[in-house]
Amino acid sequence: MPYGDLIPLAVAIALSPFPIVPVVLLLLTDRPRSNGGSYLLGWYGGLVMGTGVAAAAATAVDLWEETPTWAAWVRIVLGVALVLLSVKKFIRRGQAEAPPAWMAAISSYSPGRALRLGALLALANPKALLLAIAAGLAIGTAGLGLAASAGVVLGFSALAAITVAAPVLAHVVLGERITRPLGRAKEWLVTHNDAVVAVVLTAIGIMLIVKGAGTL
Repeated sequence: MPYGDLIPLAVAIALSPFPIVPVVLLLLTDRPRSNGGSYLLGWYGGLVMGTGVAAAAATAVDLWEETPTWAAWVRIVLGVALVLLSVKKFIRRGQAEAPPAWMAAISSYSPGRALRLGALLALANPKALLLAIAAGLAIGTAGLGLAASAGVVLGFSALAAITVAAPVLAHVVLGERITRPLGRAKEWLVTHNDAVVAVVLTAIGIMLIVKGAGTL
């Protein structure tokens, strides 16, 4: 199993500020632990679903496809898509944008809504979804059995969700003392979101393109 291919993809998801800002905001609500924990569960579950479906599809195709060049072309397409997203992010860096509706209403969220938000952001965000698909492709074409593939999907998703889990665990351990640092972290992430995402997506996109082209 090419774990070296999966770790950069998981790190790229983890380093994206996009899923971290909501969990920070939820930890500043009246029900920080239940809301934060529910969001973490939804985010992790969404990553598992996206990666797992991609791995299952790749496994199914790999069983009847004699020439494995399809996987190389998929990696190249995913890499190009990530680079294009990074260019878009770089061009838009520093531009003020109105916050999405869910962010404006997050102070009134219940744990159920926080759970749904986490799952939705994992499955509907193009950056996270493309990276999860790339990971699923690597897992599905590695020739692992069902149980082993499922274990790798769960492990990959756990690593990808680590930066969302960290604030939740910090709040459990430190309580309200973590509130002020979380607020500062949120402001930094919002300010530098586009630049951070552009760098991460460019690096991963180029990696996928090179790997795909090298196996043709």
